[in-house]
Amino acid sequence: MQKVGDGTRALHFFIDTIVITILAMLLFRWRNWYVMYWGAEPYNFGWFFFSTVFTYYFIFESVSSKTLGKMFTRSKVVSITGQKPSIVAILWRSLLRLTVIDLFFGPFLDGPLHDYASKTTVIED
Repeated sequence: MQKVGDGTRALHFFIDTIVITILAMLLFRWRNWYVMYWGAEPYNFGWFFFSTVFTYYFIFESVSSKTLGKMFTRSKVVSITGQKPSIVAILWRSLLRLTVIDLFFGPFLDGPLHDYASKTTVIED
């Protein structure tokens, strides 16, 4: 079980953030069509972005243990015992990604907070 390095994790973040931003922008523009033509209540872009972040990571990691960024680098999420993580661990991991302080735990916990708290890690596939 070979853990991925910080550069690989940064590449995951970069690729996934691009995909998430595009999806959130599409959803935001789709909703604004209803706002403009049907008088629906407008929402801030942040609601679309953060709900897309949670949904994207939860669906991809619960189904295949991989996001598009992890597929590109051939890595996957596993529990610290090397097994596929439970749905609860993936749910907790996805929720913790929404916090601002998640990435600042790297120097102290040997990885981000969402890995430490959900007892998961990212390894080479």
